[in-house]
Amino acid sequence: MAELVLDGVTKHFDDDGDRIVAVDDASIDIEDGEFLVLVGPSGCGKSTTLRMVAGLETVSGGELRLDGTDISDRAPADRDVAMVFQSYALYPHMTVRENMAFGLEESTDMADDVIDERVSETAEMMGIEELLERKPRELSGGQQQRVALGRAIVRDPEVFLMDEPLSNLDAKLRSTMRTELQRLQENLGVTTVYVTHDQTEAMTMGDRIAILNDGRLQQVATPLEAYHAPANEFVAGFLGEPSMNFFDASVEDGSLITDQFTYPLSEDTLDDLGGADDVRLGVRPEDIELVEKPVGDHDYAVTVDVVEPLGDENNVYLEFDLDTEGEGAGRTFTAAVDGTHPVAAGDELGARIPESAIHIFDVDSGVALHNRERDPDEQVIPQ
Repeated sequence: MAELVLDGVTKHFDDDGDRIVAVDDASIDIEDGEFLVLVGPSGCGKSTTLRMVAGLETVSGGELRLDGTDISDRAPADRDVAMVFQSYALYPHMTVRENMAFGLEESTDMADDVIDERVSETAEMMGIEELLERKPRELSGGQQQRVALGRAIVRDPEVFLMDEPLSNLDAKLRSTMRTELQRLQENLGVTTVYVTHDQTEAMTMGDRIAILNDGRLQQVATPLEAYHAPANEFVAGFLGEPSMNFFDASVEDGSLITDQFTYPLSEDTLDDLGGADDVRLGVRPEDIELVEKPVGDHDYAVTVDVVEPLGDENNVYLEFDLDTEGEGAGRTFTAAVDGTHPVAAGDELGARIPESAIHIFDVDSGVALHNRERDPDEQVIPQ
């Protein structure tokens, strides 16, 4: 067990004299036994960050510290970390037993009988004891994934590194393995850094999540904190499915003025804006209420464009009802309502956007100026 610290870690590549920065000054303190998820879109630098921790990429700047010791220049074999790859990276000519034992045989002077005992114990823990004499080609994707995890576990490392280990599995098995991985990590208590582009994995698995974009760390927080109190517009738009609705607005006479509607603000919300003139209003689809007709200051006449029934909920695409065919006409936004809510294309309704649910961002920097109110006892993690 160990504390892992990324202190201003930077990675750049030289491309014919041009410097390409893949990871820019990332700093994260990962606590002993913590499950941290690195999440972001493709090319954001999350796998490069993981590979630097593993020693598979050199660090261009900053430090990597494991329990206070700088490991930035150590060889991968000397870092006491174990990595699980997206492709599983099993040796095809070896049995499961040989695959799991190989790392210990090469990197330790452990006796063969001790290695065999550790492999057997780990295989039993992973539920693959009956597969030990098979070769990878005889295994399903889920079985190969368990073998790759078992190979990491037998090494008893200080840190587990996992690079999208579930991405090759079908949706149902991926859901099952998410639960198994969480249970396994909690039982072992090993510090774990997990890379994924899947926000569902990030939200449901991580003690904390670190969101990256274009090589820069955007926010490190618990899943609920990042979802309900995003640090900036990128985090707000990246987390959540369907994604947050955004509306460009100017602040005039105590209200937000958009091309589609005017939204009055309370004094408390105005104070949060700090005198900003141009902002972006954000509201999550599940926070928009559909009512029979608009009656309040935050209710707006809309027409249902498309309904996507998902069983437990409906994604409803709405258009503002405008008197003119101006710039704001036809603007579509999304509400997520209970699956039993009767709604159909062409319905004329009211869309209610409660002030307690809105987010407001600086239009230039993207920084959050105001986030929605949140019940401190709220425990539900968005899916």
